[in-house]
Amino acid sequence: MRVHVVSDVHGNVEGLARAGDGADALVVLGDLVDFIDYGDPAGGIVGTVLGTEVSGRLAQLRRTGDRNALREYATAAWAAVGDPRALVEEAISEQYARMFAVLSVPTWAIPGNVDVPHLWPAHAGPGVQLVDGKVAEIGGLRFAFVGGAPLPPGVPFRAGPAWRPNLVSWEEYTAVVDGFTDVDVLCSHVPPAITELAYDTVTRGPEATGPGLVEVIDRDRPRAALSGHVHQPLSQRVRRGRTECVNVGYFRRDPVPYVLRW
Repeated sequence: MRVHVVSDVHGNVEGLARAGDGADALVVLGDLVDFIDYGDPAGGIVGTVLGTEVSGRLAQLRRTGDRNALREYATAAWAAVGDPRALVEEAISEQYARMFAVLSVPTWAIPGNVDVPHLWPAHAGPGVQLVDGKVAEIGGLRFAFVGGAPLPPGVPFRAGPAWRPNLVSWEEYTAVVDGFTDVDVLCSHVPPAITELAYDTVTRGPEATGPGLVEVIDRDRPRAALSGHVHQPLSQRVRRGRTECVNVGYFRRDPVPYVLRW
């Protein structure tokens, strides 16, 4: 059995169209949406809805790390376009239509933190299984799936003016993971709380991790624990007991799937 695994596609339709080549199945660990394209201000949702000048300025403010200035500029920019939520969802739906259409092998998919899960059923064809929070059998192995990203304990969700990221409460995320049993392959968008997988060497800080994932790894000793989310981790893989814990890669930049064989 040969399974290809990708994460953090961020609009790379051409790469996604080839991701299943030679595979028996494809697993997608989320972040299909290209929300803001830092390399091309005309690209991404922000470039499509707000234009290149605003997109370029938002990217510049993001790089400076001035969150207050970023928030103020973004709030004013979105307020100027009437119904920003409707416009953003329309642009995201257009991206999803292109990406789901190129999935050519049986696919199991979960959303990342920048995805909009309620839009997926309208675009996922019969060959795509939406498995967030579920356990599915693939080639005789039990794959457990959990998407999105958890908020820190006790932190309430606050939606922005134009877009609701796929963030869930710490308690909700933990409850999903606690429901997994007899896991052979653990699949999540965010990594387990392992420093080498959670720390981003470019942003120079730890990213979100999934509560309970390490406990499942230690209890069930799965063959693999696969995740994405961190674009430039300290290490692509870490061995924990018998489990190979792997960041499957930043697919937008390097469209080569991780290959799992058995």
